[in-house]
Amino acid sequence: MNSNLPDDWSPADNPYSIALSESSWLRATVALTVARMHGDDVQVGWFSSRQIDARTLVVALRQLLAAVKLERIALKELGMDPAVITALDDAEQVFLDALPNIKHVRDGLTHFEDWARGRGGGPQADARKTADPRDVARDFWSFGYDPATDTVTMGPFTLSVSTAVPAVNALCDAIYAATRAVDQQSTAELRDQVVQALTDATIPCTPPQDPVRVSQGQDMRIWLSFELGRHPDGQHKELAERVATVMAHAGLRLTSSAFPEAQDIADRLLAGEPLRVERNSP
Repeated sequence: MNSNLPDDWSPADNPYSIALSESSWLRATVALTVARMHGDDVQVGWFSSRQIDARTLVVALRQLLAAVKLERIALKELGMDPAVITALDDAEQVFLDALPNIKHVRDGLTHFEDWARGRGGGPQADARKTADPRDVARDFWSFGYDPATDTVTMGPFTLSVSTAVPAVNALCDAIYAATRAVDQQSTAELRDQVVQALTDATIPCTPPQDPVRVSQGQDMRIWLSFELGRHPDGQHKELAERVATVMAHAGLRLTSSAFPEAQDIADRLLAGEPLRVERNSP
């Protein structure tokens, strides 16, 4: 785990971010794997590197749908605009249309203990209604990559390798867009919370005339700073201390990007340093 994370950090706090992270790893995995499959074949012991990579490719493609699932769960739990979820659903369907057999190819590969005996689920289960499991196993077997057609097959099911990279890129872009929508909503809600807390405490924060500025940065974070020239000099210290107290009572904290562990929050505001506003952990 990253040593910079707080002790009470949990991936369960931000599952939509985990979905984005995993999809990014899978995008890179697919790009690298396809590039190797389209490159020179290398013998690894008795095995072809292209055939090894074909197996990695199939698993990565299917795992990307798990990232979509996690993103969708997170969006619904956060009560996001249904349009955001619909856009993600539509992108997933485009991916499935481009790679329609990904589920069956992956299932045959990762559940070989069942498919090799004709005892698999899905299409094998349907086939057993009219055929012996031994015949079913033969009809649904033989995984491999064919460089001539640039396809991966598992029995009767085929995937186009050349289609994989653009399909993955489009779906990963949709996951990113959904994640950014969450960040935008969260940022807007945090800014409203900060402004409301200051307003309730009669601390003016309406630009350009008021001394306290609450702003949203390009980094999708909320920053609080002082415009010292717009407040009587003798009251700077008092105002800085009031702001720090109000933020704490609102369940928020001000942190320095240069010195994250700094405790002299009021002094840093007085020095003109913009401080990041963060919610305290639940």
